[in-house]
Amino acid sequence: MKPLTLAAIADFGKGALTSGRLDSIVRGVSTDTRTLREGQLYIALEGDRFDGHDYVTAAFEKGAAAVMISKEFKGNVPAGRGIVRVGDTLVGLQCLARCYRRHLGLKVVGITGSNGKTSTKDLVASVLREKFVVNSTRGNLNNHIGLPLTILDSEADDGCGVWEMGMSHPGEIEILADIARPDVGIITNVGVAHLEYMKTREAIAEEKGMLAEAIRGRGLVVLNAADEFTPSIRKRTRARIITTGIGCGDVFAEDLKAVAGGMEFVLHFGQASAPAFIPVSGRHMVANALMAVAVGFEFGLGMDMIVEGLAKTVFTGGRLQRKDADGVVFIDDSYNANPDSVRAAIETFVGLDCKGRRFAILGGMAELGEREEEEHRVLGKEASKSGIDVLVSVGERGRAFTAPLNGCSGIVVEHFDTQEECAAYLRKETKPGDCVLVKGSRSAAMEKVLEHFQQSA
Repeated sequence: MKPLTLAAIADFGKGALTSGRLDSIVRGVSTDTRTLREGQLYIALEGDRFDGHDYVTAAFEKGAAAVMISKEFKGNVPAGRGIVRVGDTLVGLQCLARCYRRHLGLKVVGITGSNGKTSTKDLVASVLREKFVVNSTRGNLNNHIGLPLTILDSEADDGCGVWEMGMSHPGEIEILADIARPDVGIITNVGVAHLEYMKTREAIAEEKGMLAEAIRGRGLVVLNAADEFTPSIRKRTRARIITTGIGCGDVFAEDLKAVAGGMEFVLHFGQASAPAFIPVSGRHMVANALMAVAVGFEFGLGMDMIVEGLAKTVFTGGRLQRKDADGVVFIDDSYNANPDSVRAAIETFVGLDCKGRRFAILGGMAELGEREEEEHRVLGKEASKSGIDVLVSVGERGRAFTAPLNGCSGIVVEHFDTQEECAAYLRKETKPGDCVLVKGSRSAAMEKVLEHFQQSA
């Protein structure tokens, strides 16, 4: 974060400085005393299971230059430290980020969608780094707390921001877009994630489309040419539109080929075309890459720079990452899961070279509401016919993947209550040359399967 005075912090955060000097300097923001650094502002957020106000003294002990609070602080304020009092610390954080964004000179790409947000963010950031200093979302900091923290992490020399915008409830994208003020909006697709709260795909499309509505003036919206909701979203914005897709759209790819370490394809945009490579497998990953290509051209990069940036992409952990463990190849896609992403992962998995048997290890998918059991059962049946040899479900929610198969699927079907039990089964059953896909929602913690497998060596 650019250094800010406490006067600016109080002004931006819609609060009042009740202790400290107006000209004192803050050099960053933290909501967690465990990672707070000296000279930062500590914001005491309140949650269902915690209250950041309980750690204000700890924040001062760690060297916080100031704290933002909404409750009375009865402790001792160290000399030279500040207190900014606000009505609500979450609102204060968001107001601070909103005003800070207005004072940044960088151009912003906002990314939302049911699938592929983080991978698309990684690809866009890698392309833009060929020309700019880029601030991009770290980890999963893409919600009403994470996005403001990402914005406040931007530095004075950043030329671009590439920021994810996640949602699970109505109204969230509009708020995030108002805070971030993106110049370019990307909507990767409209799927069935978050049905628990959004109820229908139409409602999800309505919410995702708020990003398109937020793009002002001569901004750009990048849409999925193959998504059935693209025509309706297109009508909701006055911004310019670029569509992307496999074999369709303004930016499109042809001649896809899975190779060692990733995907090769031929990239087309207007009169330009070029061979390209991304260091990850899957047709859906190529689709994500095409959105990065559209942004690259929008920001003035040539084809050579865009192709170079795609090839250099480093993907956030848990996304179709190949990991070898005692000769067994694990495809770690454990970061998250919904029906569309599970289908894409299985399709990619069965297309990879494998010398032995293919094991698909699936943990439960969250936030599907009334359709949860049905979506799991349908996917379990599809997986059993996909070309895998062994289907394993993990956890109570994941049980629905395998429950309807009843040994009649023609493949080996297993269920385990815990990741550790699943890992023990894999240690016993797998041989060098076998391939294992690991997939599940964050709540399923499927990364532990590989961890237990490695620990049991």
